[in-house]
Amino acid sequence: SEINVGDVETLSHTITQEDMDKFVQLTGDDNKLHVDKDFAGKTQFKKQVVHGMLGASFISTVIGTKLPGDGALWFSQTLEFLLPVRLGDQLSIVASVIKKNDKEQIIELKTEIFNQNKQVVTKGVAKVKVIALEQPVVTDEPADANRPKTALVIGGTGGIGKAVCMQLAKDGFQVVVHFHSNKQAAEQIKTNIEAAGGKAVAVQADILKKEDIHEMIVKASRALAPVDVLVNCAATVIPNIKFMDLDWEDYQKQIDLNIKSTMLIIKEVLPAMMDNKYGKIVTVGSLTVDKPNADWSHYITAKAALTGFTKSLAFELAPKGIRINMVTPGMVSTELTADIPEKIKLLTAAQTPLRRLALAKDVADTVSYLCSEKSDFLTGENIRLTEAIFQTAPGIGCEGKKLNKENEYSF
Repeated sequence: SEINVGDVETLSHTITQEDMDKFVQLTGDDNKLHVDKDFAGKTQFKKQVVHGMLGASFISTVIGTKLPGDGALWFSQTLEFLLPVRLGDQLSIVASVIKKNDKEQIIELKTEIFNQNKQVVTKGVAKVKVIALEQPVVTDEPADANRPKTALVIGGTGGIGKAVCMQLAKDGFQVVVHFHSNKQAAEQIKTNIEAAGGKAVAVQADILKKEDIHEMIVKASRALAPVDVLVNCAATVIPNIKFMDLDWEDYQKQIDLNIKSTMLIIKEVLPAMMDNKYGKIVTVGSLTVDKPNADWSHYITAKAALTGFTKSLAFELAPKGIRINMVTPGMVSTELTADIPEKIKLLTAAQTPLRRLALAKDVADTVSYLCSEKSDFLTGENIRLTEAIFQTAPGIGCEGKKLNKENEYSF
Protein backbone atom coordinates (compact mmCIF):
# COMPACT_ATOMS: atom_id res chain seq x y z
CA SER A 1 0.00 0.00 0.00
CA GLU A 2 1.02 3.64 -0.44
CA ILE A 3 3.27 5.02 2.31
CA ASN A 4 2.82 8.67 3.29
CA VAL A 5 4.50 11.12 5.64
CA GLY A 6 2.70 10.89 8.98
CA ASP A 7 1.97 7.16 8.81
CA VAL A 8 2.49 5.47 12.20
CA GLU A 9 2.87 1.86 13.30
CA THR A 10 3.32 0.48 16.83
CA LEU A 11 4.33 -2.76 18.52
CA SER A 12 4.08 -3.81 22.17
CA HIS A 13 6.31 -6.25 24.03
CA THR A 14 6.98 -7.12 27.67
CA ILE A 15 10.64 -7.86 28.44
CA THR A 16 11.11 -11.26 30.15
CA GLN A 17 14.02 -13.20 31.63
CA GLU A 18 13.74 -15.58 28.68
CA ASP A 19 14.25 -12.64 26.29
CA MET A 20 17.43 -11.66 28.11
CA ASP A 21 18.76 -15.22 28.24
CA LYS A 22 18.25 -15.66 24.47
CA PHE A 23 19.92 -12.32 23.77
CA VAL A 24 22.97 -13.31 25.82
CA GLN A 25 23.11 -16.69 24.11
CA LEU A 26 22.89 -15.06 20.67
CA THR A 27 25.30 -12.15 21.19
CA GLY A 28 27.60 -13.43 23.94
CA ASP A 29 27.11 -10.16 25.86
CA ASP A 30 27.07 -11.45 29.46
CA ASN A 31 27.95 -8.14 31.11
CA LYS A 32 27.17 -8.60 34.82
CA LEU A 33 25.17 -5.37 34.85
CA HIS A 34 22.65 -7.25 32.70
CA VAL A 35 22.85 -10.82 33.98
CA ASP A 36 23.99 -10.70 37.63
CA LYS A 37 21.36 -9.48 40.07
CA ASP A 38 23.79 -9.09 43.00
CA PHE A 39 26.36 -7.21 40.90
CA ALA A 40 23.71 -4.82 39.55
CA GLY A 41 22.46 -4.18 43.10
CA LYS A 42 25.85 -2.74 44.04
CA THR A 43 25.75 -0.18 41.20
CA GLN A 44 23.90 3.12 40.91
CA PHE A 45 21.20 1.31 38.90
CA LYS A 46 20.37 -0.98 41.87
CA LYS A 47 18.67 -3.47 39.50
CA GLN A 48 19.61 -5.40 36.39
CA VAL A 49 19.56 -3.27 33.24
CA VAL A 50 18.21 -4.88 30.07
CA HIS A 51 20.58 -4.68 27.10
CA GLY A 52 19.80 -1.50 25.19
CA MET A 53 19.95 -3.30 21.86
CA LEU A 54 17.45 -5.90 23.07
CA GLY A 55 14.76 -3.25 23.21
CA ALA A 56 16.04 -1.55 20.06
CA SER A 57 15.88 -4.81 18.15
CA PHE A 58 12.11 -4.51 18.14
CA ILE A 59 12.48 -1.49 15.86
CA SER A 60 13.52 -4.07 13.28
CA THR A 61 10.28 -5.95 13.93
CA VAL A 62 8.17 -2.85 13.29
CA ILE A 63 10.09 -2.01 10.10
CA GLY A 64 10.17 -5.56 8.76
CA THR A 65 6.55 -6.48 9.49
CA LYS A 66 4.58 -3.24 9.60
CA LEU A 67 6.21 -0.09 8.20
CA PRO A 68 6.96 -0.62 5.40
CA GLY A 69 6.84 -4.40 5.92
CA ASP A 70 7.92 -7.11 3.50
CA GLY A 71 10.82 -6.00 1.31
CA ALA A 72 12.08 -3.34 3.74
CA LEU A 73 15.86 -2.82 3.79
CA TRP A 74 16.84 -1.05 7.05
CA PHE A 75 20.19 0.58 6.24
CA SER A 76 20.67 3.37 8.80
CA GLN A 77 19.72 4.02 12.42
CA THR A 78 20.62 6.59 15.08
CA LEU A 79 19.92 5.72 18.71
CA GLU A 80 19.88 7.52 22.04
CA PHE A 81 19.37 5.40 25.16
CA LEU A 82 17.67 7.82 27.56
CA LEU A 83 16.48 5.59 30.42
CA PRO A 84 17.31 2.05 31.54
CA VAL A 85 14.92 -0.77 30.65
CA ARG A 86 14.13 -3.32 33.38
CA LEU A 87 12.89 -6.89 33.36
CA GLY A 88 9.10 -6.81 33.22
CA ASP A 89 8.90 -3.43 31.49
CA GLN A 90 6.09 -3.15 28.97
CA LEU A 91 7.58 -1.49 25.91
CA SER A 92 5.71 0.29 23.12
CA ILE A 93 7.78 0.67 19.95
CA VAL A 94 6.51 3.49 17.72
CA ALA A 95 7.69 4.27 14.17
CA SER A 96 6.37 7.26 12.22
CA VAL A 97 7.23 8.41 8.69
CA ILE A 98 8.89 11.85 8.72
CA LYS A 99 10.36 11.97 5.22
CA LYS A 100 9.82 10.21 1.91
CA ASN A 101 11.93 10.08 -1.27
CA ASP A 102 9.82 8.58 -4.05
CA LYS A 103 12.65 8.59 -6.59
CA GLU A 104 15.02 6.58 -4.40
CA GLN A 105 12.20 4.65 -2.71
CA ILE A 106 13.54 5.63 0.72
CA ILE A 107 11.63 6.64 3.85
CA GLU A 108 12.90 8.11 7.13
CA LEU A 109 11.23 6.99 10.35
CA LYS A 110 11.19 8.62 13.75
CA THR A 111 11.65 5.69 16.12
CA GLU A 112 10.69 5.88 19.80
CA ILE A 113 10.42 3.25 22.53
CA PHE A 114 8.20 4.03 25.54
CA ASN A 115 7.89 2.12 28.83
CA GLN A 116 4.66 1.47 30.70
CA ASN A 117 4.99 4.88 32.36
CA LYS A 118 4.92 6.60 28.95
CA GLN A 119 8.55 7.59 29.33
CA VAL A 120 10.79 7.59 26.25
CA VAL A 121 13.58 5.12 26.96
CA THR A 122 15.12 5.04 23.46
CA LYS A 123 14.78 7.31 20.43
CA GLY A 124 16.37 7.74 17.01
CA VAL A 125 15.88 8.00 13.26
CA ALA A 126 15.81 5.07 10.86
CA LYS A 127 16.34 5.09 7.10
CA VAL A 128 14.67 2.34 5.13
CA LYS A 129 14.71 1.48 1.43
CA VAL A 130 11.50 0.00 0.12
CA ILE A 131 12.49 -2.89 -2.13
CA ALA A 132 9.89 -3.68 -4.76
CA LEU A 133 9.55 -7.19 -6.11
CA GLU A 134 10.93 -7.65 -9.60
CA GLN A 135 7.96 -8.07 -11.86
CA PRO A 136 8.10 -10.60 -14.68
CA VAL A 137 8.64 -8.92 -18.02
CA VAL A 138 5.35 -8.74 -19.86
CA THR A 139 5.70 -8.29 -23.59
CA ASP A 140 2.83 -7.45 -25.83
CA GLU A 141 1.85 -10.49 -27.83
CA PRO A 142 1.29 -9.65 -31.47
CA ALA A 143 -2.44 -9.40 -32.11
CA ASP A 144 -2.16 -12.21 -34.65
CA ALA A 145 0.69 -14.11 -33.00
CA ASN A 146 -0.42 -17.46 -34.38
CA ARG A 147 0.11 -16.65 -38.06
CA PRO A 148 3.55 -16.99 -39.71
CA LYS A 149 5.49 -13.74 -39.70
CA THR A 150 6.24 -11.99 -42.98
CA ALA A 151 9.57 -10.34 -43.80
CA LEU A 152 10.07 -7.79 -46.56
CA VAL A 153 13.65 -7.66 -47.83
CA ILE A 154 14.41 -4.55 -49.87
CA GLY A 155 17.17 -5.17 -52.40
CA GLY A 156 16.54 -8.88 -52.11
CA THR A 157 18.52 -9.81 -55.22
CA GLY A 158 21.82 -8.27 -54.11
CA GLY A 159 24.56 -10.30 -52.45
CA ILE A 160 23.52 -9.41 -48.90
CA GLY A 161 19.81 -9.27 -49.75
CA LYS A 162 19.78 -12.78 -51.19
CA ALA A 163 21.55 -14.20 -48.13
CA VAL A 164 19.06 -12.41 -45.86
CA CYS A 165 16.08 -13.76 -47.82
CA MET A 166 17.32 -17.34 -47.58
CA GLN A 167 18.19 -17.08 -43.87
CA LEU A 168 14.86 -15.52 -42.87
CA ALA A 169 13.03 -18.21 -44.85
CA LYS A 170 15.05 -20.79 -42.94
CA ASP A 171 13.98 -19.03 -39.72
CA GLY A 172 10.35 -19.60 -40.66
CA PHE A 173 9.45 -16.23 -42.15
CA GLN A 174 7.35 -15.81 -45.24
CA VAL A 175 9.59 -13.70 -47.46
CA VAL A 176 8.77 -10.84 -49.79
CA VAL A 177 11.72 -10.59 -52.20
CA HIS A 178 11.90 -7.03 -53.50
CA PHE A 179 13.66 -6.31 -56.77
CA HIS A 180 14.11 -3.23 -58.92
CA SER A 181 15.00 -4.67 -62.32
CA ASN A 182 16.44 -8.16 -61.83
CA LYS A 183 13.20 -10.14 -61.97
CA GLN A 184 14.95 -13.37 -62.95
CA ALA A 185 17.13 -13.33 -59.84
CA ALA A 186 14.14 -12.54 -57.61
CA GLU A 187 12.10 -15.39 -59.07
CA GLN A 188 15.03 -17.77 -58.58
CA ILE A 189 15.27 -16.80 -54.89
CA LYS A 190 11.52 -17.35 -54.57
CA THR A 191 11.87 -20.77 -56.20
CA ASN A 192 14.75 -21.73 -53.88
CA ILE A 193 12.74 -20.73 -50.81
CA GLU A 194 9.71 -22.72 -51.95
CA ALA A 195 11.88 -25.73 -52.78
CA ALA A 196 13.06 -25.68 -49.16
CA GLY A 197 9.46 -25.70 -47.93
CA GLY A 198 9.00 -21.98 -47.37
CA LYS A 199 6.67 -19.35 -48.79
CA ALA A 200 7.82 -16.35 -50.81
CA VAL A 201 6.71 -13.80 -53.33
CA ALA A 202 8.80 -11.59 -55.63
CA VAL A 203 7.62 -7.99 -55.96
CA GLN A 204 9.02 -5.22 -58.16
CA ALA A 205 9.21 -1.59 -57.06
CA ASP A 206 11.24 1.55 -57.58
CA ILE A 207 11.79 2.45 -53.94
CA LEU A 208 12.26 6.10 -54.82
CA LYS A 209 8.61 6.28 -55.93
CA LYS A 210 5.90 6.48 -53.29
CA GLU A 211 3.29 4.89 -55.57
CA ASP A 212 5.53 1.89 -56.30
CA ILE A 213 6.19 1.36 -52.61
CA HIS A 214 2.48 1.47 -51.78
CA GLU A 215 1.70 -1.03 -54.52
CA MET A 216 4.52 -3.32 -53.32
CA ILE A 217 3.13 -3.43 -49.76
CA VAL A 218 -0.41 -4.07 -51.03
CA LYS A 219 0.78 -6.97 -53.20
CA ALA A 220 2.87 -8.43 -50.38
CA SER A 221 -0.04 -8.27 -47.92
CA ARG A 222 -2.43 -9.91 -50.37
CA ALA A 223 -0.01 -12.64 -51.39
CA LEU A 224 1.22 -13.47 -47.89
CA ALA A 225 0.28 -11.26 -44.91
CA PRO A 226 0.99 -7.79 -43.50
CA VAL A 227 4.70 -7.12 -43.09
CA ASP A 228 6.09 -7.86 -39.61
CA VAL A 229 9.77 -7.43 -40.43
CA LEU A 230 11.46 -4.97 -42.78
CA VAL A 231 15.10 -5.31 -43.82
CA ASN A 232 16.51 -2.66 -46.15
CA CYS A 233 19.50 -4.09 -48.03
CA ALA A 234 19.29 -1.70 -50.98
CA ALA A 235 22.75 -0.78 -52.26
CA THR A 236 24.39 0.86 -55.21
CA VAL A 237 27.84 1.09 -56.71
CA ILE A 238 29.67 3.97 -55.05
CA PRO A 239 31.62 6.21 -57.42
CA ASN A 240 34.89 7.71 -56.20
CA ILE A 241 34.51 11.46 -56.75
CA LYS A 242 36.75 14.20 -55.40
CA PHE A 243 34.84 16.75 -53.35
CA MET A 244 35.49 19.57 -55.81
CA ASP A 245 33.99 17.42 -58.57
CA LEU A 246 30.84 16.57 -56.63
CA ASP A 247 27.51 18.16 -57.46
CA TRP A 248 24.60 18.39 -55.06
CA GLU A 249 22.90 15.79 -57.25
CA ASP A 250 25.51 13.25 -56.12
CA TYR A 251 24.61 13.87 -52.48
CA GLN A 252 20.91 13.88 -53.26
CA LYS A 253 21.07 10.47 -54.96
CA GLN A 254 22.68 8.91 -51.89
CA ILE A 255 20.31 10.68 -49.50
CA ASP A 256 17.31 9.59 -51.55
CA LEU A 257 18.45 5.96 -51.58
CA ASN A 258 19.32 5.82 -47.88
CA ILE A 259 16.87 8.22 -46.23
CA LYS A 260 13.97 8.99 -48.55
CA SER A 261 13.35 5.39 -49.59
CA THR A 262 13.70 4.09 -46.02
CA MET A 263 11.29 6.71 -44.71
CA LEU A 264 8.69 6.01 -47.41
CA ILE A 265 8.86 2.23 -46.93
CA ILE A 266 8.61 2.45 -43.14
CA LYS A 267 5.59 4.74 -43.44
CA GLU A 268 3.86 2.09 -45.53
CA VAL A 269 4.56 -0.87 -43.23
CA LEU A 270 4.15 0.99 -39.93
CA PRO A 271 0.32 1.01 -39.69
CA ALA A 272 0.13 -2.80 -39.75
CA MET A 273 2.99 -3.10 -37.26
CA MET A 274 1.30 -0.64 -34.91
CA ASP A 275 -2.02 -2.49 -35.16
CA ASN A 276 -0.16 -5.69 -34.34
CA LYS A 277 1.88 -4.01 -31.55
CA TYR A 278 4.96 -5.67 -32.96
CA GLY A 279 7.54 -5.10 -35.67
CA LYS A 280 11.23 -5.37 -36.48
CA ILE A 281 13.09 -3.00 -38.82
CA VAL A 282 16.73 -3.44 -39.80
CA THR A 283 18.79 -0.90 -41.72
CA VAL A 284 22.27 -1.44 -43.14
CA GLY A 285 24.96 1.10 -42.29
CA SER A 286 28.60 1.49 -43.25
CA LEU A 287 31.83 1.41 -41.28
CA THR A 288 33.01 4.36 -43.34
CA VAL A 289 30.91 6.59 -41.08
CA ASP A 290 33.34 5.81 -38.24
CA LYS A 291 36.43 5.29 -40.38
CA PRO A 292 35.96 7.46 -43.47
CA ASN A 293 38.00 7.35 -46.62
CA ALA A 294 38.54 9.97 -49.31
CA ASP A 295 36.26 10.58 -52.30
CA TRP A 296 33.13 9.13 -50.68
CA SER A 297 31.80 12.26 -49.00
CA HIS A 298 28.39 11.91 -50.66
CA TYR A 299 27.98 8.26 -49.61
CA ILE A 300 29.31 8.67 -46.06
CA THR A 301 27.10 11.70 -45.45
CA ALA A 302 24.00 9.69 -46.38
CA LYS A 303 25.01 6.68 -44.26
CA ALA A 304 25.69 8.95 -41.27
CA ALA A 305 22.21 10.39 -41.71
CA LEU A 306 20.79 6.85 -41.82
CA THR A 307 22.49 6.07 -38.50
CA GLY A 308 20.85 9.08 -36.86
CA PHE A 309 17.53 8.28 -38.51
CA THR A 310 17.63 4.72 -37.13
CA LYS A 311 18.44 5.77 -33.56
CA SER A 312 15.87 8.57 -33.50
CA LEU A 313 13.08 6.41 -34.88
CA ALA A 314 13.92 3.60 -32.45
CA PHE A 315 13.23 5.93 -29.54
CA GLU A 316 9.89 7.00 -31.00
CA LEU A 317 8.63 3.54 -31.98
CA ALA A 318 9.74 1.55 -28.92
CA PRO A 319 6.55 2.23 -26.89
CA LYS A 320 4.55 0.80 -29.79
CA GLY A 321 6.38 -2.55 -29.67
CA ILE A 322 8.47 -1.83 -32.77
CA ARG A 323 12.25 -2.24 -32.70
CA ILE A 324 14.61 -0.71 -35.23
CA ASN A 325 18.31 -1.54 -35.34
CA MET A 326 21.23 -1.23 -37.73
CA VAL A 327 23.79 -3.72 -38.99
CA THR A 328 27.09 -2.15 -40.04
CA PRO A 329 29.48 -4.39 -41.97
CA GLY A 330 32.85 -3.43 -43.32
CA MET A 331 33.81 -4.58 -46.79
CA VAL A 332 31.63 -7.56 -47.70
CA SER A 333 32.56 -10.06 -50.38
CA THR A 334 29.70 -9.60 -52.87
CA GLU A 335 29.22 -8.70 -56.53
CA LEU A 336 29.20 -5.04 -55.47
CA THR A 337 32.84 -5.31 -54.39
CA ALA A 338 33.92 -7.66 -57.19
CA ASP A 339 35.78 -4.91 -59.06
CA ILE A 340 37.82 -3.79 -56.07
CA PRO A 341 41.48 -4.74 -56.62
CA GLU A 342 42.51 -7.95 -54.87
CA LYS A 343 45.38 -6.12 -53.18
CA ILE A 344 42.93 -3.78 -51.45
CA LYS A 345 40.77 -6.71 -50.35
CA LEU A 346 43.77 -8.53 -48.88
CA LEU A 347 44.91 -5.37 -47.09
CA THR A 348 41.44 -4.80 -45.65
CA ALA A 349 41.15 -8.44 -44.55
CA ALA A 350 44.55 -8.24 -42.85
CA GLN A 351 43.32 -5.32 -40.76
CA THR A 352 40.29 -7.19 -39.39
CA PRO A 353 40.52 -9.22 -36.17
CA LEU A 354 39.52 -12.42 -38.00
CA ARG A 355 41.80 -11.73 -40.96
CA ARG A 356 39.06 -12.08 -43.56
CA LEU A 357 36.37 -10.02 -45.24
CA ALA A 358 32.83 -10.32 -44.00
CA LEU A 359 30.61 -12.66 -45.98
CA ALA A 360 27.02 -12.01 -46.93
CA LYS A 361 26.15 -14.90 -44.59
CA ASP A 362 27.73 -13.03 -41.66
CA VAL A 363 25.43 -10.10 -42.31
CA ALA A 364 22.42 -12.39 -42.80
CA ASP A 365 23.08 -14.18 -39.51
CA THR A 366 23.15 -10.87 -37.66
CA VAL A 367 19.96 -9.73 -39.37
CA SER A 368 18.40 -13.06 -38.40
CA TYR A 369 19.15 -12.36 -34.75
CA LEU A 370 17.72 -8.83 -34.94
CA CYS A 371 14.53 -10.17 -36.54
CA SER A 372 14.06 -12.86 -33.89
CA GLU A 373 12.46 -12.73 -30.45
CA LYS A 374 15.94 -13.16 -28.96
CA SER A 375 16.63 -9.49 -29.71
CA ASP A 376 13.34 -8.13 -28.35
CA PHE A 377 15.17 -5.99 -25.77
CA LEU A 378 17.37 -4.34 -28.40
CA THR A 379 16.38 -1.17 -30.21
CA GLY A 380 18.39 1.75 -31.54
CA GLU A 381 21.53 -0.38 -31.62
CA ASN A 382 24.21 -0.44 -34.31
CA ILE A 383 25.88 -3.84 -34.54
CA ARG A 384 29.26 -3.64 -36.22
CA LEU A 385 30.47 -6.84 -37.86
CA THR A 386 34.13 -5.80 -37.97
CA GLU A 387 36.38 -3.04 -36.68
CA ALA A 388 38.63 -3.01 -39.72
CA ILE A 389 40.38 0.21 -40.64
CA PHE A 390 38.44 0.47 -43.83
CA GLN A 391 40.64 2.39 -46.23
CA THR A 392 40.37 2.54 -49.97
CA ALA A 393 42.59 3.59 -52.77
CA PRO A 394 41.88 5.46 -55.98
CA GLY A 395 40.49 2.62 -58.15
CA ILE A 396 37.80 1.40 -55.75
CA GLY A 397 34.26 1.79 -56.98
CA CYS A 398 33.55 3.66 -60.20
CA GLU A 399 36.26 6.25 -60.06
CA GLY A 400 35.20 9.57 -61.47
CA LYS A 401 32.20 8.11 -63.27
CA LYS A 402 28.65 9.39 -63.20
CA LEU A 403 26.31 6.39 -63.22
CA ASN A 404 23.68 6.50 -65.92
CA LYS A 405 19.99 6.33 -65.08
CA GLU A 406 19.71 2.62 -65.77
CA ASN A 407 22.48 1.71 -63.32
CA GLU A 408 21.83 4.41 -60.75
CA TYR A 409 20.47 2.00 -58.15
CA SER A 410 21.61 -1.58 -58.16
CA PHE A 411 19.26 -3.71 -56.11
